[in-house]
Amino acid sequence: MVPGTPLPVAPCASSALVADYRRLRGLCPVLELRLLDAAEPAPGAADGWHSGAELATDERALAAVLAGAEARIADEHGRAPRPHVTASRLLHHYVWSACLLIAGPWHLARRVPIVDPADLWLHAPTGALALRPRGYVTLPGDDELRAELRAAVVAHLGPVLAAFAGPTRRRDRALWGMVTDDLASALWYLGRMLGEEGAAVADAGEGAAVAVAEEDAAVAAAEAVLPGGTLPLPGGADFRRLHTPDGRAHHTRTRLACCLYYAVGPAATACLTCPRTSDEERLRRL
Repeated sequence: MVPGTPLPVAPCASSALVADYRRLRGLCPVLELRLLDAAEPAPGAADGWHSGAELATDERALAAVLAGAEARIADEHGRAPRPHVTASRLLHHYVWSACLLIAGPWHLARRVPIVDPADLWLHAPTGALALRPRGYVTLPGDDELRAELRAAVVAHLGPVLAAFAGPTRRRDRALWGMVTDDLASALWYLGRMLGEEGAAVADAGEGAAVAVAEEDAAVAAAEAVLPGGTLPLPGGADFRRLHTPDGRAHHTRTRLACCLYYAVGPAATACLTCPRTSDEERLRRL
């Protein structure tokens, strides 16, 4: 595009983008998402909802969602973790979800949504999300659209990261490393879910190949979006393959920033992509 040319932005709450989000919600069982139409009142703090914009600017909203996350972790694991662990886990949940909501329509339909932090809400008691879809950007060139995707993620998450820096005890590189990890992870997860969907309707004997193809495509997409050298995102997707004794190849990567899941309770173990987890341990668990 010629520098300075306005980006082609689709109108607010387009039916195409809403359809993308409905499909994303159907594909991804971990995504608890409420979609709001243009006329629907915004969810409010009285019911436990706080927008990304409020988390970035209102200490009371941030304290409320941190308290909700602490209660959920304590209920699941039998004890409340240290405050910076709670904050890291909550930030990971928000960042991963925002990355999926921005990158999902791009991977499904080559649309980059405009997701303002004021249009995404987090429910403090449950961790559920609410989103008011607006417009989206489309561009003819793949490189340009990938750059737009990265820019959309950075624009949405920058203010939120700044608010979480103190509670998580993390500096800029570690915070943006989490964004890099969660953008790669969200695309990878979506690829696996597309693989499960495709395998369910494939002809007998072809399901496994369909699942592998969808995961491979999502990994390739993540590597194209995150090649490295795209600051403030401090690294690349950097997937690699591990081979189990049965001859199967498995995608893996090592996170740039630990999500601290291993610290939430005595029975918790490090994630498969954690820097603490060796390839030998990954192969054993696979």
